[in-house]
Amino acid sequence: MKKVIRFSKYTVLAVVLSAVLILSGLFPMLTTGINFGIDFKAGLIEDVRIVPAAVEMTYDGAASVEVEVNPSNISLIISGVGAENETLVYSFADYPTVADLADAISNVEGVSVVVKDGATSTAELFANSAESSILSKNAYRLYSNSKGQLASIDQVRDALSDLEDVSVKAAGAGADEVFQIRMGDNGEEGSTNMQLAVANALGNAFGAENIVVIKTDFIGAQYSNSLITQSILLVIAALFLIWVYATIRFKWDFALASVIAITHDALIILSFIAWTQMEFNTVTLAAILTIIGYGINDTVVVLDRIRENMKKTNTKNFMDIVDQSQSDCFGRTMITTITTLLAVLALCIFTTGSIHDFALALIIGMISSAYSTIMITSAFLSVTRKNWKPSDEVRGVPVTSIDSQFAE
Repeated sequence: MKKVIRFSKYTVLAVVLSAVLILSGLFPMLTTGINFGIDFKAGLIEDVRIVPAAVEMTYDGAASVEVEVNPSNISLIISGVGAENETLVYSFADYPTVADLADAISNVEGVSVVVKDGATSTAELFANSAESSILSKNAYRLYSNSKGQLASIDQVRDALSDLEDVSVKAAGAGADEVFQIRMGDNGEEGSTNMQLAVANALGNAFGAENIVVIKTDFIGAQYSNSLITQSILLVIAALFLIWVYATIRFKWDFALASVIAITHDALIILSFIAWTQMEFNTVTLAAILTIIGYGINDTVVVLDRIRENMKKTNTKNFMDIVDQSQSDCFGRTMITTITTLLAVLALCIFTTGSIHDFALALIIGMISSAYSTIMITSAFLSVTRKNWKPSDEVRGVPVTSIDSQFAE
């Protein structure tokens, strides 16, 4: 007969240990605070491409000529002194290549065009949003990303390494790929200064003429604070929905035990993040939500076994049933945790950056999840079911069949 492990003997010790670990996390939270990543800070967000120009245009006339790049055409808006106000539209269908477009635009008085890559499709052209679209004696450039970027993400990170609180990630693929650069606002730099710092660092590394800003956003302190609030509400909403599911499936105390267990896991991860000063960003938040989903799966299996064993015995000691059920599921819990940990350990060892932090948070969460499934749920149920009595309708295995397992 399978030996039953008396987990219930250590419930008080488990509660004290968990309380110490969670409360200890309050110390760094209240002193140094949580190391929020750029996702939760005020600062600059820029989408940048590093590509060579396909065509350059200059203008030395007295009028004002503005270039407007649209999805299907390029327009020249001519106005001002010495010119008739007009808009010249060059459709990509009529001028399919840069060479064709350059020949047509060159006919505009005062406009000079230098072709860098005449074979490039005009439909692939885009402009630098950080530059004025008014033509002047300074070159106005249009770019194409069809041949890929001139730098890798690691090279971009190296170029920005001297700047504080900067993160870089690649977004999109192929011709749509951009480098998304985020720079936190330390309260001393304005958005313009941060843009200049990024532009100078990239320009020094790859050439200013090759740096193309696709989009620029600046997140204010109020918005970043709202993201933190939304993240907290997201976790609370996930816990609430799990509680609703568990309440429908089990009794109220079983449901609350499961929520307490996964809340425990989330708090353990937060304590670990606070002590290690690991960057807390959207990836870390994803790790917490992943552990919440991972933990409830194992906890539900154990609670199912407890409910099943409650129907099979007439014993008056509820914790005997819990110990038997935990023992029945102990092998499954360990095998599931260890096999999953092997995959996550590989991520932790062989990756860097946010993926490494994600894997590290998962490791802590999985260890905590296995522990809370066994100990924390048992501790809570030992209180709510202290005076539990088997129903008169329950019939099954006699009490001696369980007691004899503990005797072994």
